[in-house]
Amino acid sequence: MKIDRLLAMTVLMLNRGRISAKELAERFEVTTKTIYRDMETLSRAGIPVVAHQGVSGGFEIMEPYTLARQLVSLKEISSLLAAVKGVSTALDDQTYANLAEKVQGLLLRTDTADWERRKDEIVFDFHPWGQGEAAKNKVSLLKHAIEESRRAAIAYVNTNGTETERVVEPAALILKGSVWYLHAYCTMRKEFRVFRLSRIADLTVLSQASEPREVPPLEGYGWNRQWLAHKEVEMTLHFRPEVRHRVGDAFPPGLVSLLPDGSLCVQGVFALDEWFYGMLLSFGDSLKIEHPSSLAGEIRERARKILLRYEN
Repeated sequence: MKIDRLLAMTVLMLNRGRISAKELAERFEVTTKTIYRDMETLSRAGIPVVAHQGVSGGFEIMEPYTLARQLVSLKEISSLLAAVKGVSTALDDQTYANLAEKVQGLLLRTDTADWERRKDEIVFDFHPWGQGEAAKNKVSLLKHAIEESRRAAIAYVNTNGTETERVVEPAALILKGSVWYLHAYCTMRKEFRVFRLSRIADLTVLSQASEPREVPPLEGYGWNRQWLAHKEVEMTLHFRPEVRHRVGDAFPPGLVSLLPDGSLCVQGVFALDEWFYGMLLSFGDSLKIEHPSSLAGEIRERARKILLRYEN
């Protein structure tokens, strides 16, 4: 729409200063003649657009002009920009990049230098570690399915390695910690389920429309149980001092006790699944399982099988 283009051009000139008609035409995929007409429209609307001739010519907005920001402070604008740019790291969607441009346009010219100096003091990056473009592509496809109310076909691998083909009706995307999840109605299970995106081996957005359904509130799920869905066990774990930093990353601080000799004791209830077994094994001989004995036996058996693979 023309009004969207006019607003976007205004914000762009406020943020970047002088821009050539050719660059504007390429950015907004119109002709330079259209750009000249747009500039006339902006001038008639009271926006002080100035045209400069020559090699370094172009259009810019006169220095005192800025969009009304309704008493929003520099600190508030900086916080909003950090959050919007953080969201754009996780979503392959030009909407958020455009929003960041518009928010940045709220800065007064006198604030720009201060913002440039301090803009990296707080950085939000919601793109999960180590998942690369694959995770972003899944998020983008599912976001499209949600917006268009379309079904999706997925190949889903559970924690036991079993793969099933399912048709789902995506309802919401959730980023918890550094992990993406999909909240969707599963046509196979006939209920809403939560799917971990990293376990979706294949994904196709279908042409079929999703059925109108009442989506259950996320708060009612008991998220950890919904995601892990394994037996929960009370346990006591003892760690050597040299892995203190890793223990702090893996367990909630309230469950970790520092002992007089520098070692650590973790006491709590945890869901036993393949991920948790793997995490415990990753500590090697820096971990001793004090309780329960059944868990200690399971870890011992898994370690024995690892040893056998290297002996044969």
